[in-house]
Amino acid sequence: MTRAAHQRRRISGRTQQGFTLIEVLIAILVLGFGLLGFALLQTMNVRYVQSANFRTQATNLSYELLDQIRANRVAAPLYVGDYTATTTKCEPPTGAAIAKDTYMTDWRCRLGKSLGAESKASVTRNGNQYSVQVTWGDERWKADAVDTTFTASTRL
Repeated sequence: MTRAAHQRRRISGRTQQGFTLIEVLIAILVLGFGLLGFALLQTMNVRYVQSANFRTQATNLSYELLDQIRANRVAAPLYVGDYTATTTKCEPPTGAAIAKDTYMTDWRCRLGKSLGAESKASVTRNGNQYSVQVTWGDERWKADAVDTTFTASTRL
């Protein structure tokens, strides 16, 4: 570079030698909003996963009870009724021949442990069709939310 060009460059202005404070503050602000959005996304994800887990547990418990009713067709009408979940005196039954009451006590314990102590179940019969309705509270969304219900049916 010639001496004249070098002098013109010095006279015309300064060269940029880094970031200004305003640029740094704007970058931090943009990064902060991005991190807040990510935190909200994670919070919502935890809620959705827990709700999906409850639905999966309700589905599995309903189908398991319907399988038990199908396996014990002679005593199937005895399963009709309302059941409340429990979390006390929960010991899995053992032995080759498990009675209906013993099985239902164990099932109610698993219902309470999976969906909460306030969950309920109902078994109804309409001719040869049996339905299991499982209801639980999903308070993660709203404290005064309506209970969630899952229903499964089968024909014998």
